[in-house]
Amino acid sequence: MSSPVFDDVIGQPDAVEVLELAVAASHGDADVPTSAMTHAWLFTGPPGSGRSVAARAFAAALECPDRGCGHCSHCRTVLHGTHADLKAVVPEGLTISVKEMRAVVQQAARRPATGRWQIVLIEDADRLTEGASNALLKAVEEPPPHTVFLLCAPSTHPDDVSVTIRSRCRVLALRTPAAEAIADVLVRRDGIDSEQADWAAAVSGGHVGRARRLARDEQARDERARILALPGSLRSMSAVFAEAEELIGLAKGTAKTVSEKRDAAELEELKTALGAGGTGKGAVGAARGTAGVVKELERRQKSRATRTERDVLDRALIDLSGFYRDVIAVAFGAEVPLTNPDLADEVAVAASRFGAVGALRRLDAVLACREAIELNVKPLIAVEAMMMTLYRG
Repeated sequence: MSSPVFDDVIGQPDAVEVLELAVAASHGDADVPTSAMTHAWLFTGPPGSGRSVAARAFAAALECPDRGCGHCSHCRTVLHGTHADLKAVVPEGLTISVKEMRAVVQQAARRPATGRWQIVLIEDADRLTEGASNALLKAVEEPPPHTVFLLCAPSTHPDDVSVTIRSRCRVLALRTPAAEAIADVLVRRDGIDSEQADWAAAVSGGHVGRARRLARDEQARDERARILALPGSLRSMSAVFAEAEELIGLAKGTAKTVSEKRDAAELEELKTALGAGGTGKGAVGAARGTAGVVKELERRQKSRATRTERDVLDRALIDLSGFYRDVIAVAFGAEVPLTNPDLADEVAVAASRFGAVGALRRLDAVLACREAIELNVKPLIAVEAMMMTLYRG
């Protein structure tokens, strides 16, 4: 029976066992080798596997006197990101800068204030710039005695995490959770109807967060339906460009909706903190030189909006790649579960239209589009090129 704090780490029994042994070693249990615990961990796994969830649960268990009870102040504050000895780096923009990482490394050198460890949790460590990676490497090479580094990244590939940092971490590989495990947690924890939970888990591609959103958000279900209707709607050249613009518009619209309220509130708070609206003698002087601070906030907000837009677009491309994967499976007669079981009829029609070879060419185009956007090709150009291949094969 695992500690309660690990209850939300779905479908990862082997990983939880390793983490609980590490927690036991950190408490000095005589029957657990001290080597079970180390100062740096790298959580890897596909999107939705729960890398950051597992890392936070581990951090809570390390700080908790009862090894992860889930109720104490240490567990609650770590899981909510407010613990005094936890520094969580959650990149909102496209990268994690060297300036940000140097500040984190400085904090990591301090002794714990209230807990047993000073913990640095870096979500999306694959977004570290080269300079940020070098700054982190120095701290990981010579860690303070009471500091633990928890990094999360898709894989150990050098494109995700530098070889030098990876070599100094213990790698914990997470796997895609089974649909049954995802459905169970949607029913048990989120109170979702079992039929809706089963459907959302089946079409989520093993992504827990995606399954929860599909189960609870009608807009998310509508967006998925629009994306997966694309292969059947590309019947002319005009449709190619129209659908490309619609897809980019969807991504921009979602990013704008997410950013608008938050950006306005942040800007207002910053201006108030800088003395905006003040009437005293020092108000004018205090307001001088604040333009640079406001400009920096606006730059970060723009970067965050760009990342949101790309994330929405990438989610759409993942849905499309799942559709063409299903077409290939059906064309070959493979007896494997479909990624989109609710679209079995549409998949069968597509398989009869262009077969396995045609589906493979289209899948390659979708993956090439993802890579092009990652390399900063203008999204509209990358999507138009993809749509052309989806249309012509």
